[in-house]
Amino acid sequence: MSELTLFLLQLAFLGLLWAFIFAIVYALRTDLFGPPRYRQEEDDKVAAKVPASQPPTMAPAPTTPGGIAQTLVVTAGPKEGLEIELLPEEQFTVGRSGDSSLVIRDDVTSTHHARLMLWNDQWMIQDLDSTNGTFVDGNRVSIPTPVPLNTPVSVGNTTFELRK
Repeated sequence: MSELTLFLLQLAFLGLLWAFIFAIVYALRTDLFGPPRYRQEEDDKVAAKVPASQPPTMAPAPTTPGGIAQTLVVTAGPKEGLEIELLPEEQFTVGRSGDSSLVIRDDVTSTHHARLMLWNDQWMIQDLDSTNGTFVDGNRVSIPTPVPLNTPVSVGNTTFELRK
């Protein structure tokens, strides 16, 4: 092999090594801090554009049918006793990331672990390819699964239930 070929192979290997290092650093940064978030200054600019003389417009409150859960209650784990209102028009996320609706800081919860969503008047839970899985009443979830009222759902070391 000529010296030029050997030198080019060394450069290619060095470039590949650096690409691998950057990929690891990016994955660690995303896992620790979550995806980039926008700044509060942008919200302040938008709020400043709305004239103060106009009264705020109120949207009608969404109606929740009688059989749909309205509250998530943490029954076990570090946040035991926490109650969070579920909004039918929004997806509810669970994970270690700061932008999750329910932030769980433990070693067995993934950054983006699971998602609750209302589908056909039924709350469904979807595991977001987490490492340790999501369990509904002790059964591991692999596809979007209905969550009945008062049924334990386990994510990492935390267990919660959906209630009216």
